[in-house]
Amino acid sequence: MKMDLKEKVIAEIKKIYDPEIPVNIYELGLIYDIIVNNSEVKVKMTLTTPNCPVAESLPKEVKDSILEIKEVSKVDLDLVWEPPWDKSMMSEAAKLELNL
Repeated sequence: MKMDLKEKVIAEIKKIYDPEIPVNIYELGLIYDIIVNNSEVKVKMTLTTPNCPVAESLPKEVKDSILEIKEVSKVDLDLVWEPPWDKSMMSEAAKLELNL
């Protein structure tokens, strides 16, 4: 079965980890939305806190890794603070990993 582009984007995002938490940012619930329009990808993401130490580097890492997918021509990444992230946004797998 061929992965669609959105699945490929999610697979790339799942390779990126929050440096302070041993869980990938997708399972942490930091990715609010992924919209694929032909070869353009729009990602809406947040960080655990606005003064997160990776506030500069993490969004760039997400954007760069999505751009490595050969079918992607453009990535528009929106860093948002609404709704604020909290632990309830984490997947069950992430909660188990962190014993929550």
